[in-house]
This record gives sequence, structure tokens and C-alpha cells, in this order.
Amino acid sequence: MPEVLLQLEWPDGHLTTLYSPSTVILQHLKPGERLPVGELQQRAEQALEEASERVRARYGFACTRTDEERSKLRHTASAYAANQFVQINAA
Repeated sequence: MPEVLLQLEWPDGHLTTLYSPSTVILQHLKPGERLPVGELQQRAEQALEEASERVRARYGFACTRTDEERSKLRHTASAYAANQFVQINAA
């Protein structure tokens, strides 16, 4: 499966990378988009769940790295207000 890396620029300029084991994430988050933290978190978590299920369908097991990515995303997002904006870029 093609992996996807997205760079997230948080409201204070902090940069993180979001990994997905599947291109399905691009149906939820697109490079060039600017989203409120709350919406980004919601979309990303749904996309990571779908990506993990695609891995399960293909290989017979879920992608555990998506759990790690969700955890990192929640931790980073908790430092910002839900209505602050995050810029999504290609990594």
C-alpha cells in the first residue's frame, strides 16, 4: 500500500509529520488545506481508522502505527484551542 506523509504546521509554527499507511487519508486531508484544530483532529482520526482497516483487509491485521499516529495527534492538538488553524502540506 502506498504510504502518505503530511506535514502539519500548527498555529505557533510547530511542524509535525502525520503518517498514513494508505492514500485514503487524502480523501480527508488535502495538502494546501487550512483547518481548525478540532476539525483536523476529527478528520485525521477517521482517516487513520479507515487506513488501518484497509491494511487489515489486505494483510489480515490492522496497522498499529495508526494508533501511534492518533496518540501523537491528540497530544499535539491538546496544546491548542479547537478553533485555531493548522496548515496541511505535503511532506
